[in-house]
Amino acid sequence: MANGGAGAAGGDVVHGFPHLETVRAAITALYRRLSPEGLYAYASAVSPADVAFADTDDLHLGAHRVAGALVRQLRLPEARIIVGFRPMEHAASVELTAGPEYFIELNDRFRTHRRDIGAALAHEITHVLLHRLDLAFPGTRDNEILTDTATAYLGAGWLLLDAYREDALSSQKLGYLTPEEFGYVLAKRARVFGEDPSPWFTSPQAYRAYERGRAEALRDEARPPLAAAGWAGRRRYARDRRRYAQGDASAGAPQASGYAFEGATGPGGSGGGPGGTGRAEGGLRVSFPCPTCRQRVRVPVRGRVRARCGLCRTVLECDT
Repeated sequence: MANGGAGAAGGDVVHGFPHLETVRAAITALYRRLSPEGLYAYASAVSPADVAFADTDDLHLGAHRVAGALVRQLRLPEARIIVGFRPMEHAASVELTAGPEYFIELNDRFRTHRRDIGAALAHEITHVLLHRLDLAFPGTRDNEILTDTATAYLGAGWLLLDAYREDALSSQKLGYLTPEEFGYVLAKRARVFGEDPSPWFTSPQAYRAYERGRAEALRDEARPPLAAAGWAGRRRYARDRRRYAQGDASAGAPQASGYAFEGATGPGGSGGGPGGTGRAEGGLRVSFPCPTCRQRVRVPVRGRVRARCGLCRTVLECDT
């Protein structure tokens, strides 16, 4: 049985990007397990109309209807779905069994907070998908972050961000990611599939968190040695490249932007200055995380280079 993250309800909501490295590792894991072609099966997110839940809807019929829509979104086999409600510490739990049925229990508070039932179900049904894919991270915390990331990247997680609400008197958040981290993953998904989730948010706080997450996601695409890097990043990169080529091994360690140098150093090395001409074989090379899937890409240092990520196959314009 997997327990879903209850998040904050009436307590302080954590903000920012404290889990970003685990989130990025989760995106890489999804690409490795499902492949780019497999991920394109999730190019369309679940429709707001399919997961809408009005206060006048029958509680159990509505929960089963929304769960069915999420099972279809996550490309799981159609099967009998049993959704129950009971007092519990967490937001929800799900039976991780080999059988085709889906047994999900939701916290009793969702009886009166029906608009967020879809968010709780999305997280739990993603647990089922990851279990059947045999995809997991060690440790409860990291595995829950993987589940939240997968929920968002596979088209159901905008519901989790939309469940975030905060004002001077109260707050609520579902899931283990911060609101901004949910925004980051949704923005990563949007860049790949050309989808803008912002019109679906009913929570103004969710929209603002998405915008902050989107800004962080766009920064991934503007870090050296990518050609879109800004002036300050390019200058810092050139300085590190020159130091490494002159024999300063400490400059070869991964930098704040994620790039790292390797290969020939010293007078016999290549790529020693801004006009350096690194050798494709045995010369200076630079590795950096792909802005799409976060797999590391390795290219020779020889000026303008076009590279293709071996995992997600994104074509990257670099200035090495």
